[in-house]
Amino acid sequence: MITIDMLCYYSRLRYANAMEKFTYSVLTLLFCVVSRSLAMALLVLVVNGILTVRKGGIPFYRYWRYMMIPLAFLIISTLAVIINISHTPLDAFAFQIGNYYLTGSYASLYKGVQMILTALASVSCLYFLSFNTPMTDILSVLKKIHCPDMLVELMLLIYRYIFLLLDISFSISTSQDSRLGNRDFKTSIKSFGAMVSVLLIRAMAKSGALYDSMEARCYDGRLKVLDEQHPPKSKEIFSIVLFDGLLLIFTIWSKLR
Repeated sequence: MITIDMLCYYSRLRYANAMEKFTYSVLTLLFCVVSRSLAMALLVLVVNGILTVRKGGIPFYRYWRYMMIPLAFLIISTLAVIINISHTPLDAFAFQIGNYYLTGSYASLYKGVQMILTALASVSCLYFLSFNTPMTDILSVLKKIHCPDMLVELMLLIYRYIFLLLDISFSISTSQDSRLGNRDFKTSIKSFGAMVSVLLIRAMAKSGALYDSMEARCYDGRLKVLDEQHPPKSKEIFSIVLFDGLLLIFTIWSKLR
């Protein structure tokens, strides 16, 4: 099982209303991106961290490790914004290389930090949803807000096939390791190619068998599954309205000042 999927089933917020969690995540992400405020980004990061770790019971080291993944990419990508190559040094820092300067300004540093924190805060909104809400509940919410049935069903089938293909690839990889199929780089490349080809064949066979089984159960173009019902709580709704209302006010104020 994928680690994120496993964590959401063990989360203490697992049985909270999925629509509440979805609405909170989407609205908070929207306000954070629109405002692009450092203060709001820090606030969202702290609140989502508390909700995920303290309320949801997700281990801090796992949450921290997953947050470091996008942070590494963000730092690398924002270097192009922060660092400039110029004939004249800028006010923040400057390192002379021949006739040029590897330099940056305070404005570019501020913009880089703003981009990193805004993106991290947005990722924390998605992590809150994915760490505390099973995929089946998210798909149920998408149906309720009238997303196209074909899109939702494709997401459900792809989600199902992720686990199926991971299980098959793990079995093939274990078999290859037991036969020294990854003893060096050359054999590893050969084994990987063989595994991919087998996965393609197995995926085609499994998809055909799945469609046959669906047809045998009177498939009419729609996948019908039972949804777990978790009624919303007035306290949670009030908290979401209060927090996102404050974010909305702060966003409007930051754009008008």
